[in-house]
Amino acid sequence: MTAPPRHPDAHASTIAERLDRLSWSRLHTTILVALGAGWLFDSFEVQMFSSAIGPLGDHFHATVTQRDAVLAVWLGGILLGAMAGGRLADRFGRRRLFVATLLWYAGFTVLTGLAPDLPAVYVLRGLAALGVGAEYAIVNAAIAEFMPARVRGKANAVVMNFWPAGAIVAGLVAYVVLVTLAVSAATSWRYMFVLGGVVALVVLFFRRRIPESPRWLVSQGRHLEAEAVMASLEAGDGRLHGPQSRIDDERPLRLGPAVAELIRRYPGRLALGAILDLAEAFGYYGIFALLSVVVLPQVHISQRSIPLFYIVGNVGGLAGGLVMSSFFDRVGRRATVAGFYTLAAGGVGLLAAATATGSAAWVTVAFVVSNAAATAAWTSAYPTFTELFPTHLRGAGVGTSVAIGRVGAIVGTLALPSLATHLGATVSYSLVAAFWLVGVAAMGAFAWRGGQDGARRPLETLVPTTAAVLAPVAGR
Repeated sequence: MTAPPRHPDAHASTIAERLDRLSWSRLHTTILVALGAGWLFDSFEVQMFSSAIGPLGDHFHATVTQRDAVLAVWLGGILLGAMAGGRLADRFGRRRLFVATLLWYAGFTVLTGLAPDLPAVYVLRGLAALGVGAEYAIVNAAIAEFMPARVRGKANAVVMNFWPAGAIVAGLVAYVVLVTLAVSAATSWRYMFVLGGVVALVVLFFRRRIPESPRWLVSQGRHLEAEAVMASLEAGDGRLHGPQSRIDDERPLRLGPAVAELIRRYPGRLALGAILDLAEAFGYYGIFALLSVVVLPQVHISQRSIPLFYIVGNVGGLAGGLVMSSFFDRVGRRATVAGFYTLAAGGVGLLAAATATGSAAWVTVAFVVSNAAATAAWTSAYPTFTELFPTHLRGAGVGTSVAIGRVGAIVGTLALPSLATHLGATVSYSLVAAFWLVGVAAMGAFAWRGGQDGARRPLETLVPTTAAVLAPVAGR
């Protein structure tokens, strides 16, 4: 008896399987650098803002409240941008959004440097922050969907560690502008904003070569376009083959239903992402708030030395993040996140002990260690909750988590100085450390309830997969 004929696609590989078995190629490197460089300039933008707010406030004769309002507008814009950007990325694709957001925030950053008055600064800062907030969701979703499962955690963590690299670059630029060149306070902030926006546009050189996420294309039923991208990845030549991506306007853009689906189908995963981000945002920004209000005034580090102090501290942050990324995929997500959140809480205690000595040298060492642990903690958190959401909701899931987390950043940055003034430094240190431990508890609860660890596992095994993702691409 002869066997029945097989369909020619019976043993064809799925898009997901083909992505995960790819060898590392030049295009993978391009994607990693392009997305990481965008993260670097997001950080550069944030750090330059910290250096520029003093001269900017002096130039416009702003009160303390007015200066704090600039920061509040900035953080609020990031919150809104993360929510909207995540859903836009799920609707229109990763590629269009990480090009559009880069142009958006670079343009408004340059315009900030040309602002004629303080109200214009508020408006332009808020608009620029929308683009930075959107990057959080878009970059994390894209890097998770492109990288092979065996190195996905490490690649995502390396991209996240472009953040401390950007902070180092910003510190060097601030030092050159404010100290070496001795540019007057009346104009230094303008130079910093314009320079930050113009330099960010360099990233477009790399980003224009990044294709659309094949996983996202398949989730939208756009199989031929996914196949074209896969051909470029499998060829390893960095060129797109076949039909290019198009705009599909058939489905409405709605944020509410996406969040509702996340709450209904993935409440534990959304809660984990939101709590981890809230804990790290308060903990990370809280450390820097404590430095400015409690630590530096006690150890009498001069204004001239402060840029160098932050440069050294961010070198520690970069080292901590890279150390974490080297074993992230081997040790696993749950142990890595819980371990470094615990170390970050301990780092706050170390900073408190060093401050009590009154020694600038010990405070510098403690800042390097605490920033290393904090950076390792938050750079491990983002890949962990990003990969837990399904492709069609990944941007919305990350964006919602980040938006909730920005509440922690707002409270940590704006309220902590007042708490330190009225309740004392000990209470403030304890509060920051407690938030890191909340993240440990959330990770522990997720593991106890059987939450999945995504280390070295295909994305499609972590969530209920759709027929579109599992179906072989026609012709393969």
